[in-house]
Amino acid sequence: MDANTFRTHLEEAHRAVSHALPFRPSLAIVLGTGLGGVAEAMEMAGELPYHAIPHHPVSTVASHEGRYLWGRWAGRDILALQGRFHLYEGYSPLEISFPVRLLARLGVQTLVISNAAGGLNPLFEPGDLMLITDHINFTGRNPLVGPNFDEIGPRFPDMTEPYSRRLQALARREALAQGVLLREGVYVGVLGPSMETAAETRMLRALGADAVGMSTVMEVIAAVHAGLDVLGISVISNVNRPDCYEPVPLEKVIATASAAGPKLMRLLERILPGL
Repeated sequence: MDANTFRTHLEEAHRAVSHALPFRPSLAIVLGTGLGGVAEAMEMAGELPYHAIPHHPVSTVASHEGRYLWGRWAGRDILALQGRFHLYEGYSPLEISFPVRLLARLGVQTLVISNAAGGLNPLFEPGDLMLITDHINFTGRNPLVGPNFDEIGPRFPDMTEPYSRRLQALARREALAQGVLLREGVYVGVLGPSMETAAETRMLRALGADAVGMSTVMEVIAAVHAGLDVLGISVISNVNRPDCYEPVPLEKVIATASAAGPKLMRLLERILPGL
């Protein structure tokens, strides 16, 4: 896709969403696998399915609803994305970055990203929450390849602080105040859709990763490029222990993430007023 076409598509999507929204959002949340419970947590004011937005990608994964939700939660106007997109679905990095760039165009300044991830750190347990302190892009892809959109961000965005240190500190304080165990670590993004082998698990751990998943990295790169502050939290859906490796069916991943969802929602409810 050439730059002018992308700009046109972005503006048409912006008109559709901004027309539906009753407020100009400054805060948005991307909800990962099994973590769609924000719909029950917030005072819902409206929703818009992805397929109703011109040029917007649509979710093809069964566990991703595929809609924008908006309303009030913890005293804040919230815009939430219930469902995301992955490279393994066949989407390009540019297409995956489209919603994040749309959020920036709508006025969002802070982005909270959640996901379900496989634990690589042997100290983790299924159901743990992990504050993402950094990431490794192991996909071989990048949403900024191609023409730069100067009106969105610089050609070579700095990645010194992809996840806001200020927001990390806030999350730590609120987790401590609630008595919630909040792990910390590095998230590695892989292409998928096949799960990691035992040898790949050892390699990723040796590289310094604490959790692995197939999302998030493209979105965070696009968010940093657009100047957004990012807070990332993973729900550890399983722990990959290569010396006693066991299959992890998707149903188990979704069940574990869903069971941990209320804990994440309670933490976010305390964090949101400070964002």
